[in-house]
Amino acid sequence: MKNGLTELKFIVDINAGKLVKWLRIMGYDSLLFTDKDDGKMVKIALNENRIILTKDTHILERRLITSGKVKAILIEGDDPKQQLEQVVTTLELDFSYKPFSMCLECNLNLIERSKEQVSNLVPEHVFNTQTTYMECPSCHRIFWKGTHWQAMSDKLASFKKKKQKASGVVKI
Repeated sequence: MKNGLTELKFIVDINAGKLVKWLRIMGYDSLLFTDKDDGKMVKIALNENRIILTKDTHILERRLITSGKVKAILIEGDDPKQQLEQVVTTLELDFSYKPFSMCLECNLNLIERSKEQVSNLVPEHVFNTQTTYMECPSCHRIFWKGTHWQAMSDKLASFKKKKQKASGVVKI
């Protein structure tokens, strides 16, 4: 992340909600805002130093945003992949910031667990084939580096490769 020492945190409006999953996969603290009161979202962003990601142009007209006290990005397009690329490019985010360190549901940091600690919590096949496990402290979901993890890793790698390719293009 090229944005200094401060960890970036996000609050994502429901109208761009699919971004949340990918930001969390990359390791960024990202709240999904589902309330209809935009004022609450702006207040949360101000109080928790979060960047608003939204498709709603009216939110950008709020005084706290126009004054620069709260940062916001107007998300363009409907494709979550393009939306992610827009955020990554705009903020110069790192696709491999802290990958797979956040619960995709609860937005909390995962805790490493030993094989013995998860023996009764994962399918037998997973227990027999995996060695590394992470647990959400809230919902207690167990995560491991299986096929789903590999598919998401491949997708992040393709995003990163596409971004590197695009930044290497010289414009005349």
